[in-house]
Amino acid sequence: MANKYVHSFTKGLLIENPVLRLVLGTCPTLAVTTAAMNGLGMGAAATFVLVCSNVVISLLRKVIPGKVRLPAFIVVIAGFTTIVQMLVKAYLPDIDKALGIYLPLIVVNCIILGRAEAYASKNSVGLSALDGLGMGAGFTAALVIMGGIREFLGNGTIFGWPEGGLIPPITIFVLPAGGFFVFGMLIWLTNKLSVRLERGETRRETAGTVCAACPNAAACGHAGKEDGVSE
Repeated sequence: MANKYVHSFTKGLLIENPVLRLVLGTCPTLAVTTAAMNGLGMGAAATFVLVCSNVVISLLRKVIPGKVRLPAFIVVIAGFTTIVQMLVKAYLPDIDKALGIYLPLIVVNCIILGRAEAYASKNSVGLSALDGLGMGAGFTAALVIMGGIREFLGNGTIFGWPEGGLIPPITIFVLPAGGFFVFGMLIWLTNKLSVRLERGETRRETAGTVCAACPNAAACGHAGKEDGVSE
């Protein structure tokens, strides 16, 4: 049971990262990641909407009629997006100005609607909350990393602070072409890491199955070594 909850949270961080593996939410990803702080603000706002909408939709999953589920999901998501927009306007005007139209457009972000349809409408409140939190954390991490790279290389700053003149600013990285280049490289790196993790997990599962069926497993100690346990 614990593994089920852990998997619900961790899958969105890398193996099913919504931006770098599923390639969802590409428009705001490329638009707002000219600075790391913009990515953090967008990611935090989307995570709030993801978690809250997942929880509410999971609570109402047996009440909402199937024929109107998508309009109902959008109404719930729009409600939380409005709350986020009002809070950001009131307390973080600089972030609101930087994010512009992409903040209210969270309501049609395919990551949020996709998790509502694919997961929250079919699972318990706890699992849905963890799924939203994990997907939001993965989305935020992707935006912050991408924004940090583009800001560092393009402006010579990181979170607005000068990096000390290590390299001269390369303006193309804060332009659309630089955004696509960094985005493509991060997708390539994430795919490489994900494939390695999946292969390692498959090997461990295969070894565990073979050892469990072996009558001499306890004597040879091979199972312990496969799981990284030293004698």
